[in-house]
Amino acid sequence: MIKEVLDKANRVFHEYSPQFWVLSGASFIDSLGKTILFPFFTLYITRRFGIGMAQAGILLGIFSVSGMFGGLLGGALADKAGRKVMILAGLLLSAGSSLFMGFISDLKFFYAAAVIVGLFSEAGDPARQAMIADLLPEEKRAEGFGVFRVVHNLAWVIGPSVGGFLASKSYMYLFFTDAVMSSITAIVVFRFIQDTTPVEKLKKKKESFSQTLGGYKLILKNRVFVAYLLVSIVMLLVYQQLYSTFSVFLRDYRGFPESSYGFVMSINAAIVVLFQFWISRRVSKRNPFLMLALGTSLYLFGFTAFGFFYSFYLILIAVIVITIGEMVMVPVQMAVVARLAPEDMRGRYMAGAGFSWSIPAIIGPWAAGMVLDNFDPNLVWKLCGLFAVIAAAGYYALYLNNRKEPAAEK
Repeated sequence: MIKEVLDKANRVFHEYSPQFWVLSGASFIDSLGKTILFPFFTLYITRRFGIGMAQAGILLGIFSVSGMFGGLLGGALADKAGRKVMILAGLLLSAGSSLFMGFISDLKFFYAAAVIVGLFSEAGDPARQAMIADLLPEEKRAEGFGVFRVVHNLAWVIGPSVGGFLASKSYMYLFFTDAVMSSITAIVVFRFIQDTTPVEKLKKKKESFSQTLGGYKLILKNRVFVAYLLVSIVMLLVYQQLYSTFSVFLRDYRGFPESSYGFVMSINAAIVVLFQFWISRRVSKRNPFLMLALGTSLYLFGFTAFGFFYSFYLILIAVIVITIGEMVMVPVQMAVVARLAPEDMRGRYMAGAGFSWSIPAIIGPWAAGMVLDNFDPNLVWKLCGLFAVIAAAGYYALYLNNRKEPAAEK
């Protein structure tokens, strides 16, 4: 039995290039730093500055607005200047940002910092996603993005527990640890990762940087991609509540200690580590839009249940259902974007896809905070159920209109 498992792992390992695995390892280090800090960031803001969830939502929205523009700039630079240089820039700026935020004690300065940090810390993400797509053949992308999801969630298994311990001592340790991890990742990328930017195609086009930025107009002409983004915005208004509102909800409205959120998210990550690759192999053989509709349907049950469940164990079951939905959806989402994007525009398509994450991150925490602070807190999750129904119907409509695999725009 053990030999069979090891043989299977060996076969999977050799299905991907060494560069892919080096990038995976580097991403694990970076993700570990983020998962030590990120789950406790909303808790830090509310406690450090003595503000409610609605005001914290405004701060998170500022981060997201700035990050959206930073991602657009980074996506264009990933196609123009190269994937590797933008990944390095993003990591180093992220390290500096973490230390910067940890030392701020005045709320007014934190608002200003949110603009600066958000703008620069997201600049490298489109380049990293484009590099993953560059390294993988089309038929392996859903599985490959699934591998990266396993790597990311392996960090989630470890990070929240470490973060909870560090936060009990001082929140400053969280910011410092994240900065160190980002710096280590930058060293690994600089030393061992080769650039994957399609240089020959870019030389033939001979674009100025303003023309490269103008390429975003071409993306808006891809009707399937735009429809996919609009539906994804609705879906992610639901999904992102797991990483912002849910922690405060557990503490303030269900009476669970802060460590309970870290435990729940570690379980979420452990399930992904164990089962993501198995699920990715199966969903990659089916129409991606149908799989997205299925995953959103699982979100419908899981998030709505938060508004009715008071037992910690029932809430944990709801999180497990959401986790299954994640495992179906996340690798497929990125594979759809990579498929729709021409090779020399992948950075910009990945940045464009970031809109579907940024807009919910701008609106979602603030809107949920307004409901939590002024209405029945359970209403947040009932509204999530309504949005999940709309998103599932939208993905199913895309499936009906695109029964074949979506093709790249030429």
